[in-house]
This record gives sequence, C-alpha cells and structure tokens, in this order.
Amino acid sequence: MVYLADEGRYGSMHYQRCGRSGVLLPKVSLGLWHNFGDTHPLETQRAVLRRAFDLGVTHIDLANNYGPPPGSAESNFGTIFAQDFRPYRDELFIASKAGYLMWPGPYGEFGSRKYLLASLDQSLARMGLDYVDVFYSHRFDPDTPLEETMGALDSAVRQGKALYAGLSNYPPEAIERAAAILGELRTPYLINQHPYSILDRGVEGGVLEASARAGAGVIAFSPLAQGQLTDRYLAGVPADSRMAVGHFLRREVLTEQRLALLHALNKLAEGRGQTLAQLALAWVLRDPRVVSVLIGASSVAQLEQNVAVLDSPGFTDDELAEIDRLSAENGIEIP
Repeated sequence: MVYLADEGRYGSMHYQRCGRSGVLLPKVSLGLWHNFGDTHPLETQRAVLRRAFDLGVTHIDLANNYGPPPGSAESNFGTIFAQDFRPYRDELFIASKAGYLMWPGPYGEFGSRKYLLASLDQSLARMGLDYVDVFYSHRFDPDTPLEETMGALDSAVRQGKALYAGLSNYPPEAIERAAAILGELRTPYLINQHPYSILDRGVEGGVLEASARAGAGVIAFSPLAQGQLTDRYLAGVPADSRMAVGHFLRREVLTEQRLALLHALNKLAEGRGQTLAQLALAWVLRDPRVVSVLIGASSVAQLEQNVAVLDSPGFTDDELAEIDRLSAENGIEIP
C-alpha cells in the first residue's frame, strides 16, 4: 500500500531551535541504532518509521556502523526511504556519522580525511541519498590532527554531501578547538551528540557549556540508559532483553543499588502520572540546551509511549532535588 503521510503530522510535535542555527528539530527524534539492522523485521521498521513521521518526528539519526551487521541500518532505511519517504525528503532531517570501526585495515575507523569521506560516500549509497542533513565525526581521534578531521567535515559540506557538520562523543576541550577550526573554515557547525540520562550526567561536566559557547545544539542519545530507565528491568532481566544479550548493556550494571534507584524513580514517575521512561525523557529535556532526545523504538506502541513525553508536566524544584538526592545516594556521579 502506498504510504501517504498524516496531514496533521505537525499538529502536536514540539520543535526547538538547534543552537544559533536556523534549524528546528523535533524534541523527540528517532535513532536507528539497535532496532533497524537485519535482526529485526523490515515491516516492523517500516511501521515505526511511518508512525514516527506521522507524529511529526522529522529527524532520523543513523551512523555507518549501525545494525547489526554494520551498515544494515542505513541499507534498511534506504529501502524504506525509496518506497515510502522519497516524496517527503525535504521534510526530513537525516543524519549519519563515521568514527568507529567499519571495515578492516588502517583506513576503516577514527578521524582521518580518508576514512570520513569514504564512509560518507558509502552511507549515501546505502541510503540512496544525494546528501545528509548533518554528518558527524562520531568520536574524537587523539592521533589525527583536529584540523584534518574538521577539514574533512568542511569538504563534505562544500561538496554538497552534507548540509551541516556535527560532533559526537567529543570532550569539552576538543569541542572548543573544533568549533574554532570550523569557524575559521566558515563551516556550518550545528550540533553535538552525547549520552545523557539520569544515570549518566557526564555532559554536565563541561559539554553543555562548551556547546552553548560554540552556538551548537546538544542532542542526547541513550536518554533511557539503553532501557534501564524503563519498566523493563524492574522485575529482573527478561530473556529477550538487550541486557540478556549483553552486547552493549551488561547484567553487571543491574546491581541491588541500581535496582533500588530505578524503583524509587518509578515511584516518583507514578506520582506524576507517568511511566519511568517518560520521567527520564522529560528530565533530559528540562535543560533548554538539549534540543532533542534520541529514542530507539522496537514497536509502534513503544514509540507512541515515548513521544507522549511531550505532554509531561514541568518539574517542581522539589522533584528535581529528589531526583538528585536519589541519584547521589545510589552511586550516580553528579558533576
């Protein structure tokens, strides 16, 4: 059946300006990290993407190595894009990244010009796109001159293969230096992507401030700490869960102390009329420097529940203080 997007798709989504740019991003964006590889049915992926766009989720985030296997998320997205979304290309904001291991040999990872530009060409071919809206350096490379890495991002923009440059997983000092280089090159530097959740507050140690000074927005990935900040693990580790597979999320993190924190946060969420996931997403979005949260979704129902965070009430000072207190008491480092 031919896909026709919902005419009311922009009626309920909230959009926020990204840094000092002209770009508005949805406050909830869809990341294709875990659930869009060849291990998940294509029709489920199609249903999630269609529903996301119908809800006003215009920003789709990918990377060269997303899958599994690496590259399959971009290939699967490309298949669905060609069949369903090509007429809506100008309404979509699509990202890709390069930095982690993608192919064997000395040119298959990190931050060299050779790797980044070759990877971008491969990503565009897999997705069937002429350009991406933002292309990220996926991680800081301490062994490659930052001028080379930023120069590659500049070339991607000047070649028309990306509209904006972005950084992911960069420490504050490198953000400052990279911003200065991109400024000298007059490269449109849009956004920084980092993990941020109640369980991982590292960006509060300088990334948020460095991004604001550079005029770049911040988009948070893993705002649910790969599922820990949901009801999925409150009663243990389900056999079909990400933690049971143990690739990125290990059973060892679910200590008695961590479970105590999750149950306490869940009780607080219930008092607000929310799920634990909605509480966690709303908490990340409380900071105006965070332009959007990246959610993964394995089903339409999960997507809809997370997008419902847009209806969340604001936090009281007492609620924020309680989250800080519970976090500190249960081993979360607060910068």
